Amino acid sequence: MKNHSMKRVLRFGGAVAFLGFASTASAIDGPQIIKENCLLCHSETGKAEAPFTRISEQRKTPEGWQTTINRMKSQRGLKIKPEHERVLIKYLADNQGLAPAETAGLRYVLEREPNVIEQDVPEHVAGTCTGCHSSARSGLQRRTQDEWEKLIHFHMGQIPSIEFLAGHRDRPWFQIATSETSVKLGEGYPLVTKAWDDWKATPKASLKGDWVMSGHMPDKGDFTATVSVMNSQQKDDYVLLINGHYADGSKLSGSGSAKVFTGYEWRGAVVINGRKMRQVFAASADGTELSGRMFLKNDDVMGGKVTAMKAGKAETVVSVSPAYIKQGSSQTLVIGGANLSKKVSLGSGITVEKVISQSADRLVVQVKAAKDAAVGLRSLKVGSDSLENSVAVYDSVARVEVTPSESIARIGGNGGLIPKQKSIYRAVGYAAGADGKAGTEDDIRLGYMPANWSLKPFDAVAEEEHDLKYAGAIDAKGIFTPGDAGLNPERKMSTNNVGNLAVVGTVKEGDAAVAGEAHLLVTVQDFVKELIQ
Repeated sequence: MKNHSMKRVLRFGGAVAFLGFASTASAIDGPQIIKENCLLCHSETGKAEAPFTRISEQRKTPEGWQTTINRMKSQRGLKIKPEHERVLIKYLADNQGLAPAETAGLRYVLEREPNVIEQDVPEHVAGTCTGCHSSARSGLQRRTQDEWEKLIHFHMGQIPSIEFLAGHRDRPWFQIATSETSVKLGEGYPLVTKAWDDWKATPKASLKGDWVMSGHMPDKGDFTATVSVMNSQQKDDYVLLINGHYADGSKLSGSGSAKVFTGYEWRGAVVINGRKMRQVFAASADGTELSGRMFLKNDDVMGGKVTAMKAGKAETVVSVSPAYIKQGSSQTLVIGGANLSKKVSLGSGITVEKVISQSADRLVVQVKAAKDAAVGLRSLKVGSDSLENSVAVYDSVARVEVTPSESIARIGGNGGLIPKQKSIYRAVGYAAGADGKAGTEDDIRLGYMPANWSLKPFDAVAEEEHDLKYAGAIDAKGIFTPGDAGLNPERKMSTNNVGNLAVVGTVKEGDAAVAGEAHLLVTVQDFVKELIQ
């Protein structure tokens, strides 16, 4: 995917910072709010199944509806009370949202996951839409065939120069968009689907209860926590209490609130150890699992994946860190879960040397793998529960993969209004599989490993332009911070601090060292203003 498309993946869903973190108590409901605020342009149809023109012919995520309302306010003069706006988004997302199956594979946009390279983009979308949007922007909405065609006309009317953008000017863009793209979008993303009908008929589970959560924060490391989820004043509103630890033993505590849209779309605002954070999770249909991403409110790159499971009285294991043990070596494992016992097993060839610490949600044990322990994945069993294929036994690190493999960071700050956009890196170790060769399909993934981080020029041009000196720096945790915005008189033609770099992650094991590389493009600020309230 082109670098500007990476940017779009980051920007879509920006409205999540607004959604649902205040009471939605209101004397009127969604349809009445539409009648009082939207009928200057829209009209009633008299049809119960589709009561409002244009509005009833679309389905979107909560962020999609927020973006639509923002556009109505900024471009159409809509005036709406904040409390009514929250009620309206909840109504639209619940009644005209997307089913879990319809957001699967595209949630990286909602979760604001940075540096995603989209795969298998439909040709008609790539040639028409991804010059400005991510492919997921199209996939995260549903419309009637007529509405898809109207969307093309809207783009042409709103942006008359759209035919002359890069990637558009070499073809009859408007003719292709109206005659081919809109048809294929209507076929691929129709308003009426079995997935949505089935989801509407599915009883929605309450998410109230005790949960055990695990995740990662780039500057803090892995963490586990217990989360108490309690009902708030309104339906689908919750308050949270969070207590846990990072892998290094430091405490994690916080509280906040969350709102659930469409029966499964969790949007949370929490303060953890004094830091404001956002949560974008999807709940399972039975209400026993949550998965998604948590990130800093004002720096969404600084975040990581999170999983959570409802905790009952039985033992529940949700995570283990690190996820590898070398033959003939001892390893300290941090196990996260609920009601954890000391009964730990990793199968033949691995013994538990000692329990370092134990609490209901966190167990720290020292284990040792025999010199002849079989190489491969093991299931971690704690009492009656287990994590399948969660720990790898290995002989040596055969290769290292730095993730993300392609990324961008953006200069900023230096007195300007746009802050720097960082980029985060982790090193994934692999052992050779049965064929003894690294880089083949049977390689054994060892998981994230500690690494020494460095930078180097990506190519000869970057070396000649001294990009390594000016574009930014990477710290010991793999966090790259780009250079300052603005002109730099030390550079050729006083240009700015952009650059083309390679990120090197080196995993050391005794006297051996194995390195992996990734490509980093340090570029200019994102000057497109997001419609966030």
